[in-house]
Formats: sequence, C-alpha cells, structure tokens
Amino acid sequence: MNFTNVTGDGADATGQTGWQVGASFAFGNKFYTEPGIFYQNSSFEYTTVDSGPVTDASYHGIRIPLALGFNILGNSESSFGLRAFGGVSSFIVTGTSSDFLDKDEISSPQWGVFAGAGVDISIIYIDASYQWSATNLQTDVTNIDLGNSRGFFLTAGLRF
Repeated sequence: MNFTNVTGDGADATGQTGWQVGASFAFGNKFYTEPGIFYQNSSFEYTTVDSGPVTDASYHGIRIPLALGFNILGNSESSFGLRAFGGVSSFIVTGTSSDFLDKDEISSPQWGVFAGAGVDISIIYIDASYQWSATNLQTDVTNIDLGNSRGFFLTAGLRF
C-alpha cells in the first residue's frame, strides 16, 4: 500500500490509498544493498483553491528503488530481524487515470529519496518507508503546479 500527497500551489491534493507489487533482492549480511522493481499505482483527490470540482486522479508506472540497509537486530540468516534502510528511487510513468491529468503532463522519470524500517519474522517481512520526491510532478506548471509528491509505503511479503 502507498499513500501519496502532493505539495503544490493553487490546488489541494490529498493522498489516497494506492498499491504496488514487485520484488527486491537483498545482498549482504549485517549491511546490505537492495535493488528492486515495482509496478505502482498512486492516487490523490484534487480540488482547486476556489473550491472547484473534486476530482480523483491516479497515475501508474515502474518504481525502481535502490536501498542501503543495516540489520539492527539479527542478520540476513536470522529468523527475526529489525532493519533500517534508506536510498534513492526512480519512477517511470506509464499512464494516468484522470480527467485533468494526461501522461504527457507528468514528469518521467521522477527521482526521489526514501528512508524506512523493517521487521523480518521467519520468511515474512514488513517494511514501512517514507519517500520525498526531488522532481516536480508536472512538466508544465503554467496553470496549476501540483508540486512534488511525498509518499508513505507499507510493504509486506516473503523473503527467500
């Protein structure tokens, strides 16, 4: 799950629940690197400053994160672990589902940085992270500037 907010001027964009699915691969024991690839859908509710119509907007694409992490408790072989991580990501937009936002109006790729923590229990993991976009969401900010996105990610899955 992800919750994406937008920080621009001239509009109010409130994050709604989105989703992602994909895989990542951790290399290392106490310190590790973890590249990944995910298909992600992000959505928000958009309202203009003059209380114009409320519109739901979503955009989707490929997110490619690269994390550097540290196993605070345990390591990659432990049945229980607590991890901290951070890194950079790229998001390549593949489409939109919106009446007012076209794919060509969204910056692609979008670059970001993130930080988070995770818990490993046997073969199950749960990660929580927060991402700050370094790229403006829109390519043309003449009329409305949606600004940068900020997102909270909650990810669960299996580790092998």
